[in-house]
Amino acid sequence: VQLQASGGGLVQPGGSLRLSCATSVNILSFNDMSWYHQAPGKQRELVAEIDSGGSTNYADSVKGRFTMSRDNAKNLGYLQMNSLKPEDTGVYYCKARLPLGDAWGTLAHYWGQGTLVTVSS
Repeated sequence: VQLQASGGGLVQPGGSLRLSCATSVNILSFNDMSWYHQAPGKQRELVAEIDSGGSTNYADSVKGRFTMSRDNAKNLGYLQMNSLKPEDTGVYYCKARLPLGDAWGTLAHYWGQGTLVTVSS
């Protein structure tokens, strides 16, 4: 299973970017998919997640600005980021959890390689 994040870049404050996460398996096989943000010198933090039913949750810091979605036919997950702020700068990672199908409901965690977002004037 591989995840490939892309779409990062340099954007001015108030601008927008759309990140993509390509999966090597059927995206609907995942229990959930999420995006994490790691600011320079800080720990990685969850910003958005989507479950197998399509329900989403967001960190308070991005509510109303970021939208997570997926294209089931293309096996792509997206993070639409609007009204970007300098504090949104950092590396964004996509993550997905895949059920192993065992009796304990074990989930395997997979991470993409990260894509850098820089918000600066």
